[in-house]
Parts: sequence; structure tokens; C-alpha cells
Amino acid sequence: MAALAKTRVAILISGRGSNMASLIAAAEASDYPAEIVLVAANRPEAPGLAFAAERGIPTRALDHRAYLSREAFDAALHTELKDAGIDLVCLAGFMRIFSAGFVESWAGRMINIHPSLLPLFKGVHTHEQALAAGVRLHGCTVHYVVPELDAGPIIAQAAVPVRPGDDAETLAARILVQEHRLYPQALALVAAGQVSLDGDRVMFSGGVQGTDGALLSL
Repeated sequence: MAALAKTRVAILISGRGSNMASLIAAAEASDYPAEIVLVAANRPEAPGLAFAAERGIPTRALDHRAYLSREAFDAALHTELKDAGIDLVCLAGFMRIFSAGFVESWAGRMINIHPSLLPLFKGVHTHEQALAAGVRLHGCTVHYVVPELDAGPIIAQAAVPVRPGDDAETLAARILVQEHRLYPQALALVAAGQVSLDGDRVMFSGGVQGTDGALLSL
């Protein structure tokens, strides 16, 4: 029996791409249901581009500063993704807000990881926000991307305790460990068809369960 075709994934980054690296590492396994076929950045100097290229993954730099509008950049990126035959887009530290039209064109086919337990602490400086709020649990979330920032349906979450004496740096370091575990798990579920988006709801199939500290939204 012929092996099933793997889901073709593009990862979008703006910097070093540590979550990108965790996805690339996971996809090296023969039984992983996704293959990373493109890494693109909106900053040509993003260190993650060199990391991906060294592993034989095609890369593309589209400097957003070279485009006259957000829509023009998004159109160029859309063309790159379509030309590469991309099935699914993963945002990994991609620090750009998309136009609504771009998001809608990739609805149900674009996911992101955010460093908080959404819907708490959207936007940036999430660890500072968590410490200021005095929460006892903080974490990370993988979600589908929708036009509203950090508001898409949740695929999976992982939590860590906020310890006495934590500052933003120590808290971020512990959460990053969970991000690197959670994102490859969530991508595998989506790529394998065990998770899908139905309207504004995430649908699960196949007895999905959380592992390695991941709390999947069942």
C-alpha cells in the first residue's frame, strides 16, 4: 500500500524561530504526518532562515518594508505559498498582523502558537501581563488564526505554575519548553486530519489525548 501523502507545511517567522526548529525536528520522523517544505520570513535578516537552509528546507525572505501596503505584502506572500503547494501555514514568532482577506483565504489552514493561556493575555508582553495579574497558572496556546488578533479557536494548551519569585524571563523560559512540545503535537493532529475547524469550533476525532503536559481542548 502506498504511503499517504504528507501535509505540505510552510512556517512563517520573523526572528530566530525556536518554535520553527521544534517543528522541523519533529517532521524529521518518518511517521510524522507533515513535511516542512518552506520557511518564509518578513525580515531578510531573520536568523531562522539560515537554520532552515542548513537543513535543506527552501527559504524565502519577503521584506515587508519593500511593500507599499499590508495588502500588497500579503498578496505577495499568498502567491509564494500557493506556488509552493502549501496545505497548511504555521506561524512561529511571525510578528506581522495580516489583512482580513489574507486570513480568510487561509481559514482553517493557518495556525499559531501564543505564549499565554488564551483568552487571557492577548498581544505582546504576555509574561509581564500574567505576573501583573497575579495568576497562578500561565502557559501557551495553539490556535487557528482568525482576523481578530489571538482570538481563533483553540486547538491545544499547556500550562505551567507561576512560582514565587518568578520574573518575566524565568517564566518565559519554562513556557518555551512547553511551546516546543505542544506545537509539534498540535501540528501533527491538524496534519493528520484529527483536528479540523468547523465554523468557529475546533472538531476532534480519533480519540485525541494530551501528552507531555499538553492539555488538549476536548
